[in-house]
Amino acid sequence: MNAMNPHQARLLARQHELMQRLGKIETDLDTTRNPDSEERATERENDEVLEELGLQGQMELKAIEAALKRVADGTYGTCVRCGGPISEERLTAVPHAALCRECMG
Repeated sequence: MNAMNPHQARLLARQHELMQRLGKIETDLDTTRNPDSEERATERENDEVLEELGLQGQMELKAIEAALKRVADGTYGTCVRCGGPISEERLTAVPHAALCRECMG
């Protein structure tokens, strides 16, 4: 069995964290609303923020899943656009990066 590289470990940890966070967001969105109309307006605003955080989390989760597939395929660390290497610095900052710095623009 191959040892897990540090990037893969970080990806899996972040994936787990996001899945927990998205579950909490879903639970918060499903909770019963306050009958007070002023409170409901505030709750609706909070729901919009939660929904946006949920969408961002889902997008990051998809990027992590794609990065884990690249790890499995042996292409992790290779830019999906130009085929060049993604710098270690970039992968440390953004472990699910699919593009090198040059292709990011």
